[in-house]
Amino acid sequence: MKTINWPSMFLPGTTDNFVSNEKIVTGVTVEQLWEKLVDSSQWENYYDNADHIELLDHAGSRLAFGDRFNFHTFGFPINAQVMELVAPTDGVARISWHGWQKDAADANNDLDVYHAFLIEALAGKRVRVLTQESQIGQPAADMAKQTPNPMLNGHQDWLDGLVRAATR
Repeated sequence: MKTINWPSMFLPGTTDNFVSNEKIVTGVTVEQLWEKLVDSSQWENYYDNADHIELLDHAGSRLAFGDRFNFHTFGFPINAQVMELVAPTDGVARISWHGWQKDAADANNDLDVYHAFLIEALAGKRVRVLTQESQIGQPAADMAKQTPNPMLNGHQDWLDGLVRAATR
């Protein structure tokens, strides 16, 4: 339960770009973080790099297993589908989605990603929030060559914002 379940094609170390970010905090619960993360209407309130969020399978803003959604991030319009959603159980929660961008005019601009979050309670009333993303495609390879990797900084902003929002 306390791990990210990677589809074989996105196994870290085998893709064009992989980033991992985590934050360990006190003063917040797994449940509080989870509520801010699965409610996509909250993302724009705490993460500047996500907008134009639209759930396609139902009304509302709360993500559910299998949901398809669209959003913009890192300058890319992304189509996505929730591939795993495990609400807080015994101090652990997980959500992951497969995201992609297909460029009809230039396949070199295609991007395929798997983004996952793991939230877990730790001893001493601490909570660990981990997010990892594995990416395939030329845009991912280009980002991997940059120092610092824009995904690394962007996802840290997401975690920092998530924690701030959950502790308000």
